[in-house]
Amino acid sequence: MPKITGKTKLLGVIGDPIEHSLSPVMHNAAIAKLNLDYIYLPFPIKAQDLQNAIAGFAAIGLQGFSITIPHKQAIIPFLSEISDIAQSVGAVNTVWRTETGWSGTNTDVAGFIAPLKAYNWDWSQTTAVILGNGGASRAVVVGCYQLGCKSIHIVGRSWEKLQQFQESWLNSPLPITTNIHPDSELPELISQADLLVNTTPVGMYPHIAESPVNLDIMTRLKETAIVYDLIYTPKPTQFLKYATKQGATGIDGLEMLVQQGAAALEIWLQQTPPADIMRQSLQEYLKGES
Repeated sequence: MPKITGKTKLLGVIGDPIEHSLSPVMHNAAIAKLNLDYIYLPFPIKAQDLQNAIAGFAAIGLQGFSITIPHKQAIIPFLSEISDIAQSVGAVNTVWRTETGWSGTNTDVAGFIAPLKAYNWDWSQTTAVILGNGGASRAVVVGCYQLGCKSIHIVGRSWEKLQQFQESWLNSPLPITTNIHPDSELPELISQADLLVNTTPVGMYPHIAESPVNLDIMTRLKETAIVYDLIYTPKPTQFLKYATKQGATGIDGLEMLVQQGAAALEIWLQQTPPADIMRQSLQEYLKGES
């Protein structure tokens, strides 16, 4: 257990609900390894209390905090500045104190691309196919742009929402171009995908038998493809089981969770956190929960 004194600095995560958050597990493990006088706490904040909470955080000297649902967009008016990445994603998940107020960014993008950088690919020749057009999809799109993917394709069920998603990038500070497709075009797109990403909740525990793409369509997948599921429970998902059955490489969402957290800690602590300790703490925790 960490030794908490009157000098201990505070970090935390806000959300509603917040009980499910794994951030305290991995962040406190990293802080303990670094032997720093910090502690990372969960703060349950309801939407109507957000402004008061932010003022309270300033009053008690909170050093920084993570943000989860439903505050990732609502937090923006209370920040003095946000990064171009956060502006492009349209959401903030990491906030820190500055002399002029609170600043925010989105480390989900860094978390998403971290495991992909391990593959020595010429990303300028790759086609990315992204399933879903919600908030998580936005961070993936920015990540694919940063990697330099040749083309980025978004597949969704609602054509109206897909059009809104595509139009939303017109105001982005980053010159991002997306291609939108109804899910009826997925069989053809699958065969073109070098990187296939699931950003939907389909297949998440307890619905572990479900997959956003059925096995018949997944048989069209290239053996050389990387298939990435943002879900980390179960491990692996049915989607990744189908992918690896075709010879493709599978990546689950645990690494993205670890790496986005590591990027946030580096901002707050101004030193490189031990991502291996963060990963190990989550694996042990999830093993105990299963």
